[in-house]
Parts: sequence; C-alpha cells; structure tokens
Amino acid sequence: MNNPLTKDFKSKFGLPPFEEIKPKHYLPAFKKAIADHKTEIELILKNKEKPTFSNTINALENAGSLLSKVSRVFFNVLSADSSDELQKIAAKATPLLSKHRDSISLNVSLFKKVKKVYESNEDLNDEQRRLVKITYDNFMLNGSGLDSKKRALLKKINQKLSSLSLNFGQNTLKETNAFELVINDKTDLDGLPKDLVNQAKLQAEKENYKGAWLFKATRENLYPFLTFSKNRNLREEIYKGYINKGKNNNQNNNEKILLEMSNLREKKANLLGFKSHTDLALQNSMAENKKNVLNLLDNVWKPAKLRAKEEIDEIQNLIQAEGNNFKLKPWDWWFYAEKVRESKFNYSEEEMRPYLSLENIQKAAFAVAERLFEIMFVPLNNYPKYHEDVKAYKVLNKSKKIVGIFLTDYHARPSKQGGAWMTSYQDQSKNNGSKFPIIINVCNFPKSKSAKTTLLSFEQAITLFHEFGHGLHGLLSDVTYPSLSGTSVPRDYVEFPSQMMENWIRSPKVLEEFALHYKTGKKIPKSLLKKYEKCQKFNQGFATTEYLVASYLDLAWHSEKKKISNIEKFEKNLFKSLGKPDAIDSRYGSTYFNHIFSGGYSSNYYSYMWSEVLDSSAFEVFEKKGLFNKASGKKLKKFVYASGNSKNLMDQFVKFNGKNPDPKRLLQKRGLI
Repeated sequence: MNNPLTKDFKSKFGLPPFEEIKPKHYLPAFKKAIADHKTEIELILKNKEKPTFSNTINALENAGSLLSKVSRVFFNVLSADSSDELQKIAAKATPLLSKHRDSISLNVSLFKKVKKVYESNEDLNDEQRRLVKITYDNFMLNGSGLDSKKRALLKKINQKLSSLSLNFGQNTLKETNAFELVINDKTDLDGLPKDLVNQAKLQAEKENYKGAWLFKATRENLYPFLTFSKNRNLREEIYKGYINKGKNNNQNNNEKILLEMSNLREKKANLLGFKSHTDLALQNSMAENKKNVLNLLDNVWKPAKLRAKEEIDEIQNLIQAEGNNFKLKPWDWWFYAEKVRESKFNYSEEEMRPYLSLENIQKAAFAVAERLFEIMFVPLNNYPKYHEDVKAYKVLNKSKKIVGIFLTDYHARPSKQGGAWMTSYQDQSKNNGSKFPIIINVCNFPKSKSAKTTLLSFEQAITLFHEFGHGLHGLLSDVTYPSLSGTSVPRDYVEFPSQMMENWIRSPKVLEEFALHYKTGKKIPKSLLKKYEKCQKFNQGFATTEYLVASYLDLAWHSEKKKISNIEKFEKNLFKSLGKPDAIDSRYGSTYFNHIFSGGYSSNYYSYMWSEVLDSSAFEVFEKKGLFNKASGKKLKKFVYASGNSKNLMDQFVKFNGKNPDPKRLLQKRGLI
C-alpha cells in the first residue's frame, strides 16, 4: 500500500498530510511501525559491546520514531474528530500497541543492558544522567525485575487495561452525544444567553429537529444552561443527563469497566511490590507518596468546606426570600450563585461576555507570550488539516528563527471528546538532528451561528490560557532528548506551567487591554473591571469543594483494600465520611471520570491543586516586579518552560522563585484565609 503515514511528511514544517491519510492507512502503518521498532530493539540487543549511554540509552531514544509519528497522528485525530470507523481501528490497534510496549519494557535482556549503564561510572552530563535514571526507573516500574511467570501475567493485565481504558472513553463520548434535551416551546429558553440559544438551534438542525432547540450533556452546554435557565425542571433534567453518563442501563454503561480496571490496577501494583495503585502511581512524582497528597488536600478541605457552608446558607436564604420552599440542590447552584453575585457585586457573567470574544482572548494569550518570552505568532495560510476548524501559526524567536508550529482546534462538535487538552505531533529535541515542536490546543468552545464571532465565558477564557500554557511548555522546550522534552514531566508538575498562564488572563491590566467589545471595539468599562476584581474570589468554597471531592474519589478508587461491588454505595460512603455538603457534587462522577479511567490521571487528579501551590507562589514574582518584567520572563522561560524534565524540577522552581513554594499562597489566592 502507498501509505502516507509511513513516508516522510513532505508538507512544509512537517505537518501530517491529513488530506491524504485515510482510515485504511492506520492499521497497516501501525503494523509496519511496530515491526520497524522491533528491528531497532533487536539491533540494540545484538550489540556485543559493553552497554553504554550511546549504544543503549541513546539508541532507545532514537528507536521507534515511526511508531511515535503514526501514534500521534491517529490518537490525536481519534480524540478530536472521531468516527465509528476510527473507534473500531482503535479497538484493534490498542492491544497491539500494549503487547508491543510490554515486549520492550519487560524484556529482561534489554533491562540488563539498561541496568549496567545505570550502575556504571560513565562520564555523562547532567541531562544524560537524568535520562539514564528515568529510563531505569521506568523499566523497574514496568516490571522488568519480575520473574517470567509474573511478567507473563503483567502483560495480560496491561493489554486488558489498555482496552478497557479505550472503551471507557468511547462510552463516555457516546453517552454525551446520546443525551438530548429538546426544547420546542420558546418560553422554555427564558434567561438563556443568545449565543447558547443559537448553538442549540444549530445542534437541532444537525439532528433534524425542526423548529426546536437541542442541548447536549456537554460541559459547554451544561454550565451556561444551569447558570441562566429560569426553568428549574429543565435545569434538573440536563444536570442529571450529565451526571448519569456511563451508568445508564445500555451498551455504553461504564460500571463493569471501571470495577474491572480498579481490580486490575490493584493486581498490577501488587505484582510490582506496591500495596496499592496509588503507591505505584505516585512513584517519581513531586508529592512522592499518598500521605503528602492527603496533607495538601486535607489542609485545603477544612477552610473550603467552611466557606462552602457560608455560600450554601447565603443561597438558601435567597431561595426562601424569593418565596420558594425547596432545598438547594446541585442543579440549582449555578443559577442562584449567579443571582447572589449580582446582588452582592452588581456583576454578571453575561455583562463580561461581549468583551471576551475568542479572537481577542487568543490575541491576549499571544501578546502575553510575546512580551514574556520574546516570541511571535505568525498565521499560516496553506497547511494540511484534519478539520476545517484547525488553524496554524508559525512561532518565531526574536531572531526570526522558527521555534515551532502551534495549531488550534477550538470549536465543539459531536466527533470531539469533551474537555480541553494540549498534545503534540512532534516533540522538540536536538538528539538526532534538531527537531522543532508541533503543538496543538484542542477545546470545545461553541461556534456562533454566524461563525464570525464566538463569545466566551470567563471560565472558557481561563481554559484557553490554561491550554496555551501547556502549549508553551511544549513550544519553548530546549532539551536534547525527546523523552525529557516539554510536558514529559510528572503529573503533579505538568499543570504548573499551564496554571501559571491563567494568572495573566485574570489580571485587570490584561483585560483592560484586550477585553474589547465584539461589535464596537470599545475597551471594557473601568466600572465593570472594578466589579470583576471585587468578585474574583466569589464562589470559591463551591469550586474548591467540588474539585477536592473528585480528588478524594480518585484516591479512594485506587487505595481501597476492600472489594468494591456497588459504585453508588461506594461513592455515598466516601462522601459521608468526608462530610460533603449535599448541595455540592463531585466535579466528576466515577462512571464519566475520564481523567482517571481514560486519561492517565489515575491517583493524580490532585495534581491540579499541587501545581496551584507552585503557580500561586511563582506568580508573586510578577506581582512584585511587574506583569511583564523582562528579567522575570527570561527566568520563567529558562527554568520552567524550556527545561522540560532535564533537571530536578523543584530545584528549577527554586531557581526561578528564589524560595520554596508556600501552600498559604493557594489559600490566599482562593480567598479561603
């Protein structure tokens, strides 16, 4: 087969030739890439010379380039523009890839070579020594030290887990698309923002609902609907449609899948000598162990719950004052919190939205990066793309030399999984010829009916900056070895560079410059900015509590010794033990918790808060020295965004910050002390 995936990508800047790639190309490309990788590994094994960094560790770094290329193209498209055909291919490819990975990570002869390099006194630089240690640790944590019987069992577990994880994510997407809240009576739209109504009209037209409005169980539909819909019954319906994903009695049910995954993860951890999956997952993390994670969560839980109790009382009083006699429920929270905010601060999300066009917020993100890191973003005109919504930018340094390529895919569609993420088609490295990074940000912002202007909520503006922070972590990487490049860092550090960028969009100075009215181009009024500043810490009891509950839920799934059979009972018992307020649910329920059952964050969902301790401490530098202080920007680039995992991460943090991170900064940032 004349397969474009197995050839060098000849398009300018090395972007994949998406227009040439057809579904029929993927499986043959995977099979060839796996075969090529096996041949490369065999060459390492057949080398009779004494194992060295060059003939073992570096040879491993250079091996598998075709497999990496094919995997990045396929899985990126699978997430961003999926189809039944691609999902069937994924079901076939996933076990092949799992088996192949195990054939390397559980290869005793290969591990012996790695171990000899690890134990040698070879003269290496700091980055090489770090790569050796990480490579050795990965082999150990993947089971290379096990006997043959245990290795065989581990292979079976890994293959099963990879298939289950894929099925979990696919079921969640199907459940999201399956739920439909169809509104035929225009009065039921009362209170909803115009852009949400337009989006619902478009969705209805696509599904052939005439004269109706269709709302899906996506977060992009859910949160604005819950915030502004005046119809309490409809708020309850869409909310339950969202939280019941994966536990409906149909073929997309995730309950058996996650129970099996939980059990298999525990078996795997036990095989590798750990008491629980959490103990295994926290190896080589910044937190180091579960005790340190719980110390962080527990120290925030108490003040968050106290603040949440105050917020609950405030909302319940408002409900009663309006003449209603119902108890506050989770689907009421957004609607009444918005009312409380309006009454206390005379501020509404809708007041801000006309000034938060997607175009202007992206301009703000680019401008922040340009001022801090002396780079520029130049739009590309002709380039291959997998969907019409994809846009591309050439990123240049101050010498006009290319830094990387930055792609964006911002709009929601049924073929895209929910949420937002950053990933890469190529990581930066200088090991086997210099390679610049090709990075993409994927989000789920609603597309306006006119397709000209997309207005964002403030949370969506923060999401754009967050993913852009991940993007910069990949784009600004300046290391030698791809395994240490960009975002190839521990989970509880990877969110630090992304959350760091959020601080700039929250800054009134940035908003004053870039929050321009989408029709008139006028700057956001100073009076509105002042109202915004006053309510920045509003509703943080709720926001912190729902996040923490999800973090505790993650740890409970992966730390419990007793066998879990009833998921609803398991969740209820956990929430009761925490003293979770009835009016606040976990940010994610078990059956649609993609982060931990399909997204690589198992036992690591806490990492957002761990990273927030880092970012809230680090941003103090800019609060003191100036938002775009050049010297601080250079240090941030050098010690945070450019160094990847090539050096000790806490050492790098201290070199930038001048001191260790302070947990109190997080509580101050959230207004909890």
